[in-house]
Amino acid sequence: MQEFIILGRGGQGAQTAGNQLAQAFYAEGKYVQTFATYGGARRGTPVTSSLRVDDKPVRLRCNIERASALLCFDGSLIDANFLRTVDKDTLIVVNTAKPREAFAALGDYRIIPIDGREVARKFDMGKVVNSALLGAFVAVLKEPNIKTMCEVIEETAPAKKEQNVAACQYAYDLVRQAN
Repeated sequence: MQEFIILGRGGQGAQTAGNQLAQAFYAEGKYVQTFATYGGARRGTPVTSSLRVDDKPVRLRCNIERASALLCFDGSLIDANFLRTVDKDTLIVVNTAKPREAFAALGDYRIIPIDGREVARKFDMGKVVNSALLGAFVAVLKEPNIKTMCEVIEETAPAKKEQNVAACQYAYDLVRQAN
């Protein structure tokens, strides 16, 4: 079983991204479990979307203690509390304009930076970064298939469907080329 945590701030789209990722895995025949945690339940407070994925039904019903991979919508949220759920093998994709070396002080973690805001701007999406971050995350995870992820985004994006799909594919390609 794989366990993923998506960390963001209220209003950034972390919950939407978690649901879209779950839908993509489900579309490929996986069993999924997704649940959310809201801090102060208002815009700007930390929120998490948690996701379990397996080839058989997911029966575990507790918080994720050790994540397989994490997607962080805001680099400022990476702190000691966040790092308690990871180990040296956990993949951490972070929305940031900073290079990987900027996170060296945190320790020996597998951090993959992606400038989701820049990708969003490139596709005229303003600050909406979740499609770009999902593309980067799928590239790192090597599943679900990028085609499936793009289909889910196209089906579920509330607006700018073509731009969302293009941002997802672009970020996927960018991360694949860099890693």
